Amino acid sequence: MSENTNDSGNPVLRFEGKEYLINDLSKEIKESIKRLQVAETQLKMYEDTLKLLSISRNFLANQLREQLKNLD
Repeated sequence: MSENTNDSGNPVLRFEGKEYLINDLSKEIKESIKRLQVAETQLKMYEDTLKLLSISRNFLANQLREQLKNLD
């Protein structure tokens, strides 16, 4: 899903290979678009959080590995 503005300034929704003039859509559809945008934003945020957690876990594992080497 992407949203751009055409030459007349009317935003265009591109969804599943089709284009729709947003100003011509019903209020209900516009609300659905907003909810989908929120969901996509949340997914991106959580994907970024998972990446950070993975990096942190790897750092902690490497730190533990180094600490255990000192015991040998």
